[in-house]
Amino acid sequence: MKVDVRQTLENANQAFKNWKKTSVDLRITYLEKVREKLLSNKEDYAKRMTEDMHKPIKQAVAEVEKCSKLLTYYIENGKNILEGRTIKTDWSETYTVHDPLGVILGVMPWNFPFWQVFRFAVPTILAGNTIVLKHASNVPKSATALEECFAIEGYKQVYYKIEIPGKDVEKVIESPIIKGVSLTGSEPAGSAVAKKAGELIKPVVLELGGNNAFIILEDADLEKIIPVAVNARFQNTGQSCIAAKRFLVHNTIKDTFVEKFVTEVTKLKKGDLLDYDTEIGLMAREDLAIELEKMMKESIKMGAKIVCGGEREGSFFEPTVLTNVNTAMSVFKEETFGPLAAVVGFDSFEEAVELSNNSHFGLGVAIFGKNTEYIKSKVHEFDEGAVYINEMVISDPRVPFGGNKFSGIGREMAEEGLLSFVNKKSVVVK
Repeated sequence: MKVDVRQTLENANQAFKNWKKTSVDLRITYLEKVREKLLSNKEDYAKRMTEDMHKPIKQAVAEVEKCSKLLTYYIENGKNILEGRTIKTDWSETYTVHDPLGVILGVMPWNFPFWQVFRFAVPTILAGNTIVLKHASNVPKSATALEECFAIEGYKQVYYKIEIPGKDVEKVIESPIIKGVSLTGSEPAGSAVAKKAGELIKPVVLELGGNNAFIILEDADLEKIIPVAVNARFQNTGQSCIAAKRFLVHNTIKDTFVEKFVTEVTKLKKGDLLDYDTEIGLMAREDLAIELEKMMKESIKMGAKIVCGGEREGSFFEPTVLTNVNTAMSVFKEETFGPLAAVVGFDSFEEAVELSNNSHFGLGVAIFGKNTEYIKSKVHEFDEGAVYINEMVISDPRVPFGGNKFSGIGREMAEEGLLSFVNKKSVVVK
């Protein structure tokens, strides 16, 4: 391990010894100041995100604002969540307390360079831990901005940054200073981190990939669904783990859906990323666009048909819709991390469930239909960590977020996120 990384870990550990003793009220005051700083620098931070990974500026601003909402949730609810609970027993007192663990390592991706970090950092710090962040190497301006945002005058540092290649993450986990790890990223990265953390008996939260289905039942209102479907697939230029990847549409309305869907997809505006009217950006790196193009071409050879899009120029991948897709194709089986939608027909609800579950991922599923009570009765049939009915899959500070199967382990946000890295201690008094 490099000397500067070792020193950063030591500094974070020394900071923890003081931070863990601070009151929850003081930590909340700190977060209020972070929120104030975040919003006062909203445009600057958004621009840095756009420059780093080609996110349209309007979406970058929205990302900063979403981070503010997460801060507000924990500022308003964090103290109650951390209080623990009283348990009725035959002893004179029985209750639980929540103690911080220590220094927590965060390994974060590039696609939502602020949001992913905030949803890890805010509850972890509020619980009394300090954090060390290893951000993606292709978002250096965002990483610097984040470090600035969490540096609050009058407060000792609780947020530390390290710059290391991905292959060195396991060495950092080996440090006895690191008491837990949170990673948002790819399957291979998650598997490696989980293996190392498991060897050392350290808690881990993994938020990995997704191959979310967007199911449209026969009685669904297409006029209302189409704009939701476009947003669910093409927001953030399709580079989102919770984006709708596979559109499963009842065969009686599939052709109508495709026609209306394509009409709106072709209207998505590309152009200057700093123009607030721009809706589709470049992909974050050209190699990612090349990989998506490869998946598309392989599927076309197997019989898939391009209805719109299909062209790539550098890291710009034209918004694309494929039909005639089957379960053997990579655009069905794998995570298409970019602006490509695969449409598959089905004849019954049971078939839709089978298609949705036909994935080694299990992050979320969105189901659209008028008979809400019927859909609610079927949610247990889906493998995913979240089921959204008549709404696209989204992440919200008030709702536990995480996946099943190869989509990860553990939960972020809400009460579960705040308690991910605490010692849930039982106290018994005779």
